[in-house]
Amino acid sequence: MNTLLGQRIREQRREKGWTIEQFAERVELSANYVGDLERGVKIPKLETFIRIVEVLDVSADVLIRDSVPSASHVADDELSRKLSQLTPGQKKAAIDILNAYTDNIPYITK
Repeated sequence: MNTLLGQRIREQRREKGWTIEQFAERVELSANYVGDLERGVKIPKLETFIRIVEVLDVSADVLIRDSVPSASHVADDELSRKLSQLTPGQKKAAIDILNAYTDNIPYITK
């Protein structure tokens, strides 16, 4: 897991075109510590992990995706499971409710 996380961090850092030093400065860590993270020698504390995710501007599952399913897949699986248990009439009603909800999301989230 450590090595995988480190590889993902390195991958995302390089996609941004940042050196270890530039990235370390952005996340307020030493370049040596970032190097240790990328090699899987160290594991970041939760607070540090959150800063890394924020600086890289990626979701956490991008960095740990091979270890846990992404949140959208989990939700998709749960939704599919629930829909499969409904009658055709109930499925139509559920779709109507979902459509009404998603059509009004901008108004709901204000």
